[in-house]
Amino acid sequence: QGLIYEGHKIMPYCARCGTPLASHEVSLGYKDETIDSIYVRMKVGGKDGEYFLVWTTTPWTLPSNVALAVNPEFTYVRARKVGDDAVYILVKDRVQAALGKDSEIIEEFKGADLVGMSYEQLLPFLKAGENAFKVYPAGFVSTEDGSGIVHIAPAFGEDDYQLGKKFNLPILQPVDKQGKFTAEVTPWAGRFVRETDLDVTRYLKSEGKLFSKERLTHSYPYCWRCDTPLLYYARKSWYIATTKYKDLMIECNKQINWYPEHVGKGRFGNWLENMIDWSLSRDRYWGTPLNIWKCESCSKLTSVGSRQELAERAIENVDPKTIELHRPYIDDIHLKCECGGRMSRTKEVIDCWFDSGAMPYAQQHYPFEHKDNFDQLFPADFICEGIDQTRGWFYSLLAISSFLSGRPAYKNVMVNDLVLDKNGQKMSKTRGNAVEPWGLLEKYGADATRWYLLAVSPPWTPTRFDEDGVKDVYAKFFGTLQNVYSFFTLYANIDGADPATYDIPVGERQEIDRWVISRLNSLVKGVRADMDCFDLTRVVRAIQAFVIDDVSNWYVRRTRDRFWASEMDNDKMSVYRTLWEVLLAVAKLSAPFAPYMAEEIYQNLMPGSAKRCTVHLEIYPEVDETLINPDLEEHMGLVIELVSLGRAARNKVQIKVRQPLSEILVNRKKQKILVPMEGLVKEELNVKAIQYVDNPDQYVSYTIKPNFPVLGPKYGKFLKGIEAELANGDASQFIKTLRSSGELKFTINSTPVTLKEEDVEIRTSEEQGYVVEMNGDNYVILNTALTTELVQEGLAREVISKVQNMRKNAGFELTDRIELMYTADDEVAAAVAAFEKYVADETLAVSVKRQEQTEAGFEKWDINGHAAEIHVVKA
Repeated sequence: QGLIYEGHKIMPYCARCGTPLASHEVSLGYKDETIDSIYVRMKVGGKDGEYFLVWTTTPWTLPSNVALAVNPEFTYVRARKVGDDAVYILVKDRVQAALGKDSEIIEEFKGADLVGMSYEQLLPFLKAGENAFKVYPAGFVSTEDGSGIVHIAPAFGEDDYQLGKKFNLPILQPVDKQGKFTAEVTPWAGRFVRETDLDVTRYLKSEGKLFSKERLTHSYPYCWRCDTPLLYYARKSWYIATTKYKDLMIECNKQINWYPEHVGKGRFGNWLENMIDWSLSRDRYWGTPLNIWKCESCSKLTSVGSRQELAERAIENVDPKTIELHRPYIDDIHLKCECGGRMSRTKEVIDCWFDSGAMPYAQQHYPFEHKDNFDQLFPADFICEGIDQTRGWFYSLLAISSFLSGRPAYKNVMVNDLVLDKNGQKMSKTRGNAVEPWGLLEKYGADATRWYLLAVSPPWTPTRFDEDGVKDVYAKFFGTLQNVYSFFTLYANIDGADPATYDIPVGERQEIDRWVISRLNSLVKGVRADMDCFDLTRVVRAIQAFVIDDVSNWYVRRTRDRFWASEMDNDKMSVYRTLWEVLLAVAKLSAPFAPYMAEEIYQNLMPGSAKRCTVHLEIYPEVDETLINPDLEEHMGLVIELVSLGRAARNKVQIKVRQPLSEILVNRKKQKILVPMEGLVKEELNVKAIQYVDNPDQYVSYTIKPNFPVLGPKYGKFLKGIEAELANGDASQFIKTLRSSGELKFTINSTPVTLKEEDVEIRTSEEQGYVVEMNGDNYVILNTALTTELVQEGLAREVISKVQNMRKNAGFELTDRIELMYTADDEVAAAVAAFEKYVADETLAVSVKRQEQTEAGFEKWDINGHAAEIHVVKA
């Protein structure tokens, strides 16, 4: 279809690899570098003391200069610099930047007036011939930097080359394929051109042709293979005319689901809009040979599409099954031309990105195989690669599939961004901030490392890698999951439990069992939805929150005593079955992200008859909508939140949970939901009563002030007005509005101002004897007043806690009865006496005796600031 052609263009060229690069390859290797940019004086022809002031960032290209370019529409000047008698021609907008603030403008005129003027050759090493050393008009000249006069070397720049073609300028190319100056450039012959910039600058200075130099940091392309700076080099190459079917590629791109969307529409979409033809050939030895043959007589071109075709058309004898298609063997095969001449293969190989883009076809050996089912194998449902591949693999896949199949090669693509160090810096060995992966895997395992990388931030945003984060995931999530799993297996082994056979309907289990099964199915539903849109960060965070908050911190803690029950009744079987179902589901949900932990749990808990050889062959969990109970989840969720707030309130005033309190006060709006579950809240927070109030304001007062560091950049000049509004208003009303609508709105000096919660600082001051914790419209007000009875019960609970620790340390069985002896002051003794039955029941003590003196075996303890010694023995 005429889409492959051989052209002579300016190509980004790697001298070390000896090959040009395609535009998408160039985009992979940009680096910031600091260089010397220089202004040079080019003497106007026939005028003493008058110079064109010309700026360049590539001094090594100056020996190849053949012209100057100006923008005919811009205003240019003749001007003098203070202390310099010479007259300089440059664009007016850059006079102060180039000559200084005190420079003198002598004359103004349009750039068009400069066109056709001549100048003297700057570095006369090469002969240039006709049309050289004149000023030409060019629209690409800008005033953003430099002098508004551009040095033109058609051999080393695309704009320069096109201008040269337009005005038939000579091409001076004194640089060989190794990127070194040829013999004509005598001072620097044989040296890599990029290494001569400083020497060229010094030479110009010695000749009186250097005006000034300045340091400049800019982005420059390096070879993605070998890290050598690229040269823009005029040379021949084979091209695919992708611009001829650009519109088809853009339409195909619209059919792809990009994650995140802005990469497909923005970065990749913009790349397609501005694409240039694909430079297909490479001057390398190893690679896929370019399958184009050229007649040595008439220059006719042909291509070969298969081994069989090559064997049929070859002059030499070729076995299609055994022919080696790489160089040098393929170069020995010739074809016969229609004119009777011999056709030889062009020596280039194909860009390796073409190989990668052809992958969907090549892996199926299409069209030679899989013609009948290729539509089932193509396009790919999902691919995933780094952000740099928007101009690499993502592009080559689309360029080839759009032409061959008229559709994209992939339906969904997730784009990864870079992994940086914890300070946001790119990792490198030279900086010393690269992370050695094997050490991480030894310390924390592959599962924790994988999980952290997904949990810390979405894959399409830059990830700041911090080993402390891996450690945190390892301890909090995997440690918690391991503890729950170990708890389950410990008691299941003790009891000889076989939960797979406990076929107890969920509806017949306790409320807390039904709640955790509901939460599990809600989790599965959410995970599947997030997986469908490839939001893996939400997935792992949801699984993690479920395991830590719902399963460990609530379900297992609330049901622990059911595992300790002596009889294997329906209630005990229900709790075993429930936790077994939860652990298996978590293993399956986590398998794609934490394959090893998931495999261990699955292999140990799944019964042999139903077990597959690996968890990774299991069907991913599917939601059972009938087991989701939104009301139960809402009710239990409220309980959990109030318990969390209550514990935070206790921590604020440093009152242990073992110390009972008289009451908490909560929002009356929650009474209907909470009443059936009051017992849970009272037990968890160790309070005697729950009271309901309409407004917490009688127990707490508020102050609200601007958060100056946050508000400053937003509303700098309005800060005083905002501060006055907050100070003069009703702080409690402001807070209600913030928590209900999420924002406060004011008008300051006729300008609307909107404040979010992060824009203000809220401070609370509780009434004496109360402590308050809030979250939205949920709040817990803790009555911290302690009566004698409450203090005594707190002391008794502390004694129970110490005895339980002693039982555990002594290795007693859960059912072992004990004799309890202690010595303590009268206050502790009075507390133990008042709650003796409670102490005995909780510790399985057949007797509780106070002794005047201690004996061997007594252990010292601190009971809320009271010294005590305790001794336990089996009864």
